[in-house]
Amino acid sequence: MGLRPVLRMGDPRLLVPADPVREFGTAALAELLADMHATMLALDGAGLAAPQIGVPLQVVIFGFERNVRYPDAEAVPETVLINPLLTPESEELEDGWEGCLSVPGMRGLVHRYRRIRYLGRDAAGNELDRSVGGFHARVVQHEVDHLHGILYPMRIRDLRNFGFTAEIAPGSPAD
Repeated sequence: MGLRPVLRMGDPRLLVPADPVREFGTAALAELLADMHATMLALDGAGLAAPQIGVPLQVVIFGFERNVRYPDAEAVPETVLINPLLTPESEELEDGWEGCLSVPGMRGLVHRYRRIRYLGRDAAGNELDRSVGGFHARVVQHEVDHLHGILYPMRIRDLRNFGFTAEIAPGSPAD
């Protein structure tokens, strides 16, 4: 289990759509997940997608009890989500501030679905099917965007709502 470097915005590998995972329960997948988890924890991330560490597979992890980068966010269960499919549960959208380990030190206001349903697989290939809202839904949408080559700044509608964390929210932990 090791820390992996996180690719930063500008690296072309972040813009390439990821491939589906075809084999579950393998040593390679277990090692990838362990490295992702260690990397996410070391950087106080709320989630991490495999493409962020240069692995073009449809694998995301997310979850925390408490996160210093998002101190007001409700807990999100630790989850491994592979080959995800997201469906909005309503057309209701909301704005929320997001940061990203691939866009360090920055925050932006992003419009996302308030409630979603996500389907996918866990590390063993078991089916996951959850309906979620709030910050949980935001985290999942953010991480799954990485699997499609989308970084959150691409979703910002007004660049006046994008900047350095220290300027937007003085006193907040830097990303």
